[in-house]
Formats: sequence, structure tokens, C-alpha cells
Amino acid sequence: MAGFEDVLVKKGLLTAKQLSSARERARANRESLVAALVGGDFIGEQDLLPVVAEQKRMRFVRLADESVEPGAVRAVSAKLVSHYKVMPIRYDGRSLTVAVSDPLDMSAVEDIETNLGCHVERVLACRSDILDALHRYYGVGAETVERILAESPERETMRRPEESHDLERQAEDASVVRLVNQVLRDAIDDRATDIHFEAHRDGVSIRRRIDGILYDMSVPRNIRHLYPAIISRVKLMSHLDIVERRLPQDGRSRVKIGRSEYDLRVSVVPSVHGEDVVIRILPSTMLFDLGDLGFSDRHRELLESYVARPHGIIFVTGPTGSGKSTTLYACLSRLNVRTRKIITLEDPVEYELHGITQTQMNPKIGLTFSRALPSMLRHDPDVMMVGEVRDRETAEIAIQTAMTGHLVLSTLHTNDAAGGAVRLGDMGVDPYLITSTVHAFIAQRLVRVICRSCKESYEADGKTLYRGAGCKECNGHGYRGRVAIAEFIPLLPEIQTLILDRASAAQIRVAADALNMPTLADDGMAKVAQGVTTLEEVLRVTSI
Repeated sequence: MAGFEDVLVKKGLLTAKQLSSARERARANRESLVAALVGGDFIGEQDLLPVVAEQKRMRFVRLADESVEPGAVRAVSAKLVSHYKVMPIRYDGRSLTVAVSDPLDMSAVEDIETNLGCHVERVLACRSDILDALHRYYGVGAETVERILAESPERETMRRPEESHDLERQAEDASVVRLVNQVLRDAIDDRATDIHFEAHRDGVSIRRRIDGILYDMSVPRNIRHLYPAIISRVKLMSHLDIVERRLPQDGRSRVKIGRSEYDLRVSVVPSVHGEDVVIRILPSTMLFDLGDLGFSDRHRELLESYVARPHGIIFVTGPTGSGKSTTLYACLSRLNVRTRKIITLEDPVEYELHGITQTQMNPKIGLTFSRALPSMLRHDPDVMMVGEVRDRETAEIAIQTAMTGHLVLSTLHTNDAAGGAVRLGDMGVDPYLITSTVHAFIAQRLVRVICRSCKESYEADGKTLYRGAGCKECNGHGYRGRVAIAEFIPLLPEIQTLILDRASAAQIRVAADALNMPTLADDGMAKVAQGVTTLEEVLRVTSI
């Protein structure tokens, strides 16, 4: 039978010249031919391994379709599988089946057989599939956790260290630093915006928010023994007090993962079984563009017309996490030219924008929106962004700022655009001040986008709709990324009259419907029809 090399050439998957180059690489690097072929990008694993498997009379498997036995995972240590990059699949006490990506490398088999004293049977799988499976079944940082506990057996009983010098020493341990870095890197690779460390009676959990939804991060169970050291490491990174465990603390840090830098906003709160930590991950540099938010053409044109005006107020409304700040940053980016002075008052400052004066609020020292606004006006700004209008004093100062020739951007916490004017009225703002300064109330939500790699169509009630089947690109969720859906209520004369009459939000909504102003749900359903998102996703965020 011809060797697999000859078969690859015969099938046209490889040229004779490429095969010769791969052999030279294998000799130079002292690696197997399979490793040289893949490492030198001569051929992809998906094309190579099925041919190799057939020639070597082995089985080629896709690990995502395989049923992995828990006993097989328990049988082989995280240290061993991480070192050799192999994945145990089945174990009956006498024989172990493992997935390998290089059939010519027998070192893993020999080591496992020596350690377990059993026969090892091999199947072939792509290296990327093996790494995904190790991540899924052993958890992030499993090998690191195992090594730390092996080197320091006394940590097995560690629950809540009381000595500050012990906490600091553990937090600065190179292995703990590496473990925290692994968690951060894995979360960032999966596009997470938040990481949640949570302590429970029976252990700890780590969750990540991806596209607005929280998912459990796979971590080894014995990571609970290192939880205090992990939390202390996060505190040290954020310049927080590692001894204080009774009061909430907030801090910031900047880390470099690969070639990119990220700002970390850290919040620590005491809980019944320890401390919970949330890390918000913010890229240190981001490009904000109104065209990238996902607004419909009509809404984008309206927003662009508002920000082009020299004075007045634009309010963006919605709950936390609805993308309000991102919309305001995109507006600021559009306005950010050297001929304009732009000042922002934020709590907190999420992204740094070059050429703009950004001020972080600090209520602990009395630096609040209402106190900072009058002082900032002395800097003669053309545009101001007030992170949030929370009270009458801030609202009235913002309105007075708009009345004296400034463009003001701000946010309100209301459920829809129609409730914006009502919310200001509840704060005690006179209706005539609202109608004379506000250009529009904009409500928005973020909906997940159907993954392009696994997008499929289906028929429902005679209509063609789309959904994500779930794939590697979207981690099986069917979605990848988010866009905004919005409703705009410009203060047209009909709306102004209702505000002056102190009409309810429901009355304002009826008038907006009569003026053909789409609701959040309407905008969402339009994106469903366009195949951007799913009906279930729109229902989730709008509750219609």
C-alpha cells in the first residue's frame, strides 16, 4: 500500500515540491511529517487527517459529534493531556481511547500507558477540535490549577486566609497570575464584555457575558481552593485593598492580551459565601461610527440631522446594557473636529476619545453631574455630553446649557422614548423647557445578530425567516455580535402640544403611531424580515 504522502500527491492535495519542502522542514525541526505538513501550512488538517487515518487504518472523528465519557476525563490528569494535546474519549478500566492529531507521535501513548497501566487506543482528530474539547471538559486553566495544588497541598483546605501578607504572596504567585491571565484571555477571545466571579456554598462559578447573555465558563471544580488568591490577584491588578472584604470596592486596570490593550473596570462586593467580582472588559481603543450601530436608514438620517444642529438636547433612553453610551460616543466621534470644544461628564468614563475632555464623576468627594456642569460651562464648550440625567438639578442645568447655544447629549433611564418627557416632568422640569430644547427622545435595545457562518432559512406561517444553526464561530449559540433596534420620537408640534398638556407616555405613544414613528418592536420585526436577527430575540428584548 502506498504511503499517505503518495496518496496526498496522487489526489492533488499536495504537490511533489510541497512534500519535499515538508520533509526538509521535518528534518530541520526534528518533528513528524504530519506536524511539518500542518505547521508549514502545506495542507489543512481537515484534508490531511482523513487520508492519514485511512492509510494508518485508524478512525477519524469529529470531537463535537463524539460522546466523551466522564470516566475517561477523570482517568487522565489535566497536566498530561495539556502537555501532549490529546483528548480522552472512553475508558473501561483496561483500555483508554484518546484522540490525537499526530499519529506519528507515540510519546503521548507511551506516557499515558506508563501512568495508567492500561492499553491506549488512538483515533485521529483535528488539533483545534482537541483544544476545544480540552477547554470544554477540563476547564480553563485546569492544568495550571492542578499544578498549583500539587505544589502546595496545604491549599486544598484553604478557604478564607486571614493574614494580609499571605493574601498578597498568594496573589503574586506566578501560577495564580498565569491562571487569572488565562481566564482573561479566554474571555476576550470569546468576545466577552464581562466576567463574573461568584462564590457559592458548594464552590465557585465564573460566568461571561457574550452578546448580552451570561454563559458559564468551564473551569475545574478544584479551582474553588484558589478562589481567595484569584480574587486577591484581581484586586492587586486594580489597586484595591486586598484585606478589605466587608465593603464594596471599585477599581480599574489596563492589560495587554496579544497585541491589543484592554481597560478593565472592576467591582468587588461582599456576599454570603465570600466576595463576588465583576470585571468589565473595554478595548482601550475603539472606532465609533453612526453607520455601524445597526440603525435603519431613516433613524440614522434623523440622528445625523440632530447632531448637526448647533444647540439643543438629544436624549437616549433605555435600561443598563442597551447601548446608550455607545450611541453617544458615536455621536461625539461624528462631532469631534479641531474646531469644536467637546466636554463629557461621565460615571464612569468607559472609553477614552482623543481630542475630547472627559471628566470622571466622583460622588465620594462631591463631584456630581449637577456640581460639575456649571464649572464645565466656563470652559466654553460647543458640545457637552452628560452621562445621565438623574435629578431635577442636573436636568435643569443641562436644559439651560442647551438654551444658551450648546449641543447637549445625555441619557435617561426609561423603558421607551415616549416616557422620556414624562420622566423629566416627574423630576420637576417645566414642560415648556422640554419642548423648547429637546430635539428627540431615542429609545434603544441591543439584539443579537444571526451568525453568518451557520445562518439558515426556514418557513413559518408562509414566511421565510432565518436563524443560526450553531457552529464553532458562534460557540453553538447561533448568534454572533449585536445591533441596535430603536424608536425615535422627534418633538414635532403634535408631540410638543401633548408634553405641554402633561400627557401620559401612552398618549404620546398613540400620537407617535399616528405620525408613523415605528416602535422598538416594529424596528425589531423589520430586522427579522431582513434576516438580521430572530423573532425570539426581538421578543426577548422588547417583551411584546
